[in-house]
Amino acid sequence: MVRVRMTRQERYDQLMSHSWSIVREQGVDALTLGRLAEVAGITKPVVYSHFPSRGVLLVALYEQYDARQAALLEESLVDVDGSLGAHARAIATSYVDCVLGEGLAGVAAALEGTPDLAALKRRSDEAYFEQCRDILAPFADGNVIPSASMVAAFGAAEALSSAALDGRLARADALEELTATIVSTVDRCRS
Repeated sequence: MVRVRMTRQERYDQLMSHSWSIVREQGVDALTLGRLAEVAGITKPVVYSHFPSRGVLLVALYEQYDARQAALLEESLVDVDGSLGAHARAIATSYVDCVLGEGLAGVAAALEGTPDLAALKRRSDEAYFEQCRDILAPFADGNVIPSASMVAAFGAAEALSSAALDGRLARADALEELTATIVSTVDRCRS
């Protein structure tokens, strides 16, 4: 059998894909560099050349998730009408669907394990909050939505998405409740 060598980028993409599969199918605790090598059918040193530690791998997964979430948000806003409800629904849909599509819950929890990883997650969350605040601000008086309101809305987003991911809620129910929560949050910022 002839083995075809992958480029470094192709191997990286393959390892990321296998990593997501492991997380979705077995949970984040099953994702080790040794397990990843086994699933990819390669030696551990090849995996270590891409990810020197499990923490580096988790960061890469979270960064990929973060980029996907931002892209889904932009895509979901393309054809929305000018209403608050439509914008809230677009945000809710992109958030919930990204969590369901990527199975992020375990990765996000694992990032809380060290101060550096927790800081990365916090910075990422803050950037996403700001992106959403910019989308929603035109619907609030003075274009102002307080930080506490954004934290509350996205705490709900995280809880609802998690419940949908583990089957406690249907996707449609999570979307409906999150949309209503976002609309309510913005409505409180109106006279």
